Amino acid sequence: MLAPMRAAAHVLAELEREIVVPGAGLDRLRLTPVPFVPEVRLHLAEDAIVWWARMEASVGRRLPPPYWASVWAGGQALARHLLDHPELAAGRRVLDLAAGSGLVAVAAALAGADRVEANDIDPYAVAAVTFNARANRVRVTTSGADLLDSVPAGVDLLVAGDVFYDRGMARRVLPFLHRAAAAGTDVLVGDPGRGHLPAHRLAVVADYPVPTTEPCVGSPVRRVQVLRAR
Repeated sequence: MLAPMRAAAHVLAELEREIVVPGAGLDRLRLTPVPFVPEVRLHLAEDAIVWWARMEASVGRRLPPPYWASVWAGGQALARHLLDHPELAAGRRVLDLAAGSGLVAVAAALAGADRVEANDIDPYAVAAVTFNARANRVRVTTSGADLLDSVPAGVDLLVAGDVFYDRGMARRVLPFLHRAAAAGTDVLVGDPGRGHLPAHRLAVVADYPVPTTEPCVGSPVRRVQVLRAR
């Protein structure tokens, strides 16, 4: 088994090859503006499932689902909210939890954050954030640690898009968000009304009609809320 630092460098090199030589089919990555946040460009998969299948065949091992290779509704709403209200991030220390592509982290940096960290346990997401920050000419640090049993320190604003996608994740994330809020951190969540969202424990601060980019969603637009942990 590769040591963590060597493994991270290996994944970074793998993803860099995918970006530098993107190919022409559905299994390619391409740098494209985000539909609801066109100020930000991300390296996204033409078809994330096809890309995932090819990459697993190429590297000869199972890979985590490439959530970072698509742009999700909750993250788009949060990023839009930060860019429309830059005072939320300007001059502050920001943590983007379960960052995926790093869209919200990039938006926080563009809004003038003093320091931005993007955290995700998927090493491919960590690598993607590195390349997406570079594409948008902003500075974002990354970490791949599982933070959910901790209390975040040195964070003024914690942002989390699309983290209530299943029951197990919701059970771990919610206490973490409330511990952060209790410690004085401003906590903002973006969510399109998924079934595991504990709406009664969060306060709605904004509502956005976000273009649908997710597979298996029938409507071209989703209503997405930005919520604050009480």
